[in-house]
Amino acid sequence: MILQTEHLTKRYGAVTALSEVNLTLRQGEVLGLIGDNGAGKSTLVKILCGFHQPDGGRILVDGAEVSFKSVRHARELGIDIVYQDLALINELSVYHNMFLGREQIGPLRLLANRRMRRVAQEHLDAIGVRIPSVDVEVAKLSGGQRQAIAVARSVYSRSRILLLDEPLAAMGAKEGALILDLVGDLKARGDVSIIIIAHNHAQILEVCDRVNLLQHGTITFDRPTAETSLQELTDLVVEEYRRTRRST
Repeated sequence: MILQTEHLTKRYGAVTALSEVNLTLRQGEVLGLIGDNGAGKSTLVKILCGFHQPDGGRILVDGAEVSFKSVRHARELGIDIVYQDLALINELSVYHNMFLGREQIGPLRLLANRRMRRVAQEHLDAIGVRIPSVDVEVAKLSGGQRQAIAVARSVYSRSRILLLDEPLAAMGAKEGALILDLVGDLKARGDVSIIIIAHNHAQILEVCDRVNLLQHGTITFDRPTAETSLQELTDLVVEEYRRTRRST
């Protein structure tokens, strides 16, 4: 396993956000993480990227136990997260965003713009991201293209484990298809393992190898996507909703 959690727990005061979470991610696998709002999905990925610290349990990377001190520490171990808000700077070009925080410096301590432009284009071509130009401002791209740039930046920084927190939210069919194609291309490469949070179960079934359902901070369902269906996933979520309604 490239990534594994054992009995992971997280509390916020009297509220238990995660309880005894056991999760596994294999090399080159795409794992879909589903669940209702408040189920603990974002808390889990924030722990896995070093943003939050767990209150109990263990995290293992390549079989060795780790304790992330920060987001930077997790990145050094090859784990990066792409949030829905992307953390891109709209006023900067695509290639400047690709090198954000690790700009290359040329002679006279000036930015090596020509080199960064060339490398950014080569990398986007290599993973199949198509945009009008690496010189265009990010603000002028579609939502799907901006999400693709954020993913490409993480992959370019040599991330081995990529956490995608709602990458398809508020996207139309065409933009969503662009991201699903990108995830499919990365899966085919086999050198990046991905956890993707999404509410659209059809999209999860299309691109993921396995699906986990998180309910009340616990993984209650873990199955290969080939062994489940849209109807089964929908029924699980609907039943949870009905149980919650009956208890209130």
